[in-house]
Amino acid sequence: MSGRPRSIDREKLLDAAEAIVAAEGAAGLSFGALAKAAGVTRGGVQYAFGTKENLIRAMVDRWSDSFETDVLGGLGPDPTPQAVIQSHVRANVAAADADFARSAMMMTAIFQSPDQVAETRAWYDRRLGGLDVSRPEDRDAAIAFLASEGVFFLRSFGLIGLDDAAWQQIFAGISRLAGGPGESEP
Repeated sequence: MSGRPRSIDREKLLDAAEAIVAAEGAAGLSFGALAKAAGVTRGGVQYAFGTKENLIRAMVDRWSDSFETDVLGGLGPDPTPQAVIQSHVRANVAAADADFARSAMMMTAIFQSPDQVAETRAWYDRRLGGLDVSRPEDRDAAIAFLASEGVFFLRSFGLIGLDDAAWQQIFAGISRLAGGPGESEP
């Protein structure tokens, strides 16, 4: 009795792709390397994604969808732009070391594709688009957002060595600037 052909588990492939990029950088990601790591054929990987660019897009989409769920979860159906920024800052604060590595890996992959760079730029434009920076509270929210992203990516790429206490203190200040609770000054 012949069995049904085994289906390709895209999530398993994406997990393996992330592991490859984390270990070897974006240059190490190929359909052959992914097939070997996931225990499937190269044709199976190609069937699942079509092109390497589609694979990278799927990786970035999965990562950004997860982050958006973290940011927007609990904000209600029509959050204000300021509430989204406050939640974004909180999500950056809550990031674990694994998130920093994953973020650096994803940004490296994004820069491999002009389409991904354009989509990421559009995402940032949308995130800031609801703010009127002529209003002080919106300008503070924009500054907090940009500072949050800057510190997050500097830490992700290992360009600053913040210990956990310093990380929390910096983000408490950024959170206050965003209009969130922050921690009180010591």
